[in-house]
Amino acid sequence: MTKIALKTIGTVFMLCVFGIFTSCNEKANAENLVLNSETMTETVINFSNKPPFEQSEEFISYWYAGEAEISSYQLEQVRYGEIHDGSAVLVYVTEDFLPEKQVKADNFNTSNISVLKLNATKKFNTGIYPYSIMQSTFYPVSNTKHAIKVSCSVQEWCGHAYTQLNNKDQFEIKTHSYFEREADQNVTLDKTILENELWAQLRLDPKSLPLGELNVIPSMEFIRLKHIECRAYKAIAVLKSNNYSITYPELGRTLNINFNMNFPFDILGWEETYKDGYGINAAILTTKATKLKTIKSAYWRKNSNADETLRETLQLK
Repeated sequence: MTKIALKTIGTVFMLCVFGIFTSCNEKANAENLVLNSETMTETVINFSNKPPFEQSEEFISYWYAGEAEISSYQLEQVRYGEIHDGSAVLVYVTEDFLPEKQVKADNFNTSNISVLKLNATKKFNTGIYPYSIMQSTFYPVSNTKHAIKVSCSVQEWCGHAYTQLNNKDQFEIKTHSYFEREADQNVTLDKTILENELWAQLRLDPKSLPLGELNVIPSMEFIRLKHIECRAYKAIAVLKSNNYSITYPELGRTLNINFNMNFPFDILGWEETYKDGYGINAAILTTKATKLKTIKSAYWRKNSNADETLRETLQLK
């Protein structure tokens, strides 16, 4: 699968994920408003001077053992004004990443960046036809930069859509869709916080999560499914015990992520509430994901028919 570095690269190429931030200047973009979870006092952390994440022996043993963490979830997904049963899987794994090409490195090199990759997948049916969604986020383990790259694909019988953000001097976003008004687009945007990377940042250190009144790019999945403008929206982020929540007043949407308060801060489930549907069928509904099972596995080597028993362990059909 990959050759994984045992130490975080101290100096990381300045990168960030998916967004547009039109209401603040460049200095504001370099800072995140956070709330100290112990003293409950607001402080401003200068992102460029943030110290690298300090990896403990426990962290190294768990994340650099040559295995991925795979968690399965029972899914109740909102779509077309109804709730649809399905399954979700979160796959976390560390990888060596090339900062310039922004792809997984084939070979170890000191110039590589160690990232925590999250592949988040969903599968559910809407009536006769199925949906398949996957989002990939590549977040530096240093925890001093935004994600290097984010992508999202949505497939269903009408067609498929794909979005990819590459973090360069600015965000370079390419989108492809079968919808006329979205079609093929190339967009360059300024940088800001994005929802996709928060799922990886939480796994490193929940107390480092941005809190308070923020400008946040919603998940690529939500942007694609709701066909909203790709930009930052005002949001309020709160960390209480084992729950991290983000509310977007303009979108009428709230995301709640429940996690284990102890290392490795695994995701126990999540809820996403917003209005969905058309006309009289439109209603405020909640997508829910409840954890079924977690395993550690070098799954890229588990590709024989005999390995299908692992799907049974994960309670996946």
